[in-house]
Amino acid sequence: MYTNALLTDLYQLTMMQGLYFEGKHNQACVFDRYYRHNPFNGGYTVVAGLEHLIDYVKNIHFSDDDLAYLKSTGIFKDTFLDYLKRFHFTGSIYAMPEGTVAFPQEVLLRVETTKDESLLLETCMSMIMNHESLIATKARRVRCVAGDDTLMEFGLRRAQGASAGVYGARSAMIGGFNGTSNMLSGAKFGMPVMGTMAHSWVMSFPTELEAFRTYAKHYPNSLILLADTYNTLKQGVPDAITVFREMKEAGTLPSFYGIRLDSGDLAYLSKEAHKMFAAAGFPDAVIAAS
Repeated sequence: MYTNALLTDLYQLTMMQGLYFEGKHNQACVFDRYYRHNPFNGGYTVVAGLEHLIDYVKNIHFSDDDLAYLKSTGIFKDTFLDYLKRFHFTGSIYAMPEGTVAFPQEVLLRVETTKDESLLLETCMSMIMNHESLIATKARRVRCVAGDDTLMEFGLRRAQGASAGVYGARSAMIGGFNGTSNMLSGAKFGMPVMGTMAHSWVMSFPTELEAFRTYAKHYPNSLILLADTYNTLKQGVPDAITVFREMKEAGTLPSFYGIRLDSGDLAYLSKEAHKMFAAAGFPDAVIAAS
């Protein structure tokens, strides 16, 4: 089985081998990680990725399959591959805690170790810290605009791979989100999981109203109805009001209820929907936007 020891660039390994045969691989080395400029010219960076990075460093080793692959390239000599069999991280890492606000030229992370270890770790460390800090920073910017509103992370289907989806959700929490739709992230990191319904649920029933009533029957305490499948203001919101009114009369309307809007002019539709809810006696109905 291949391991994350191969999650690096070729030149890191060729440099390691060259230094090994020159007797320079065990030279003491210190390297710092920092931003010259904040990503996308932002005002700050929120540090994230440290837990992922620590897990990577603690478990880095070369498996027999890793070594067989390296040998098959014809680049690496047996003596060096024998050395890699015993490879493990022996240095120290100092870092800003996750969630710290950092500015250009500030040291986010410092590694004190040997030259060959620092070379091997550089690529994966960059990948982890860059991606997760980017997501955490964007999440923080959204939180600053949203105030105390609830923010759900819904990025899994748009993530560039499973790892990006799982750790991206975690990074969004570091940036200030309240929960995620990602079940694996919820299980791995103990994060609150959140969600509503999709258009496919509404389209699974003869009418939108029946879809809303059925959902309310099964999930009365998680009552956020997707109101834009057909026509938000002429059908979706009125159907939601009908369900809310029926539940209120039956004494089953939860304290937290509302709709989600997933298309169109969200600012205009949310304002008009709020007016309709207020006029119908439901001024506290939540309007979620995605």
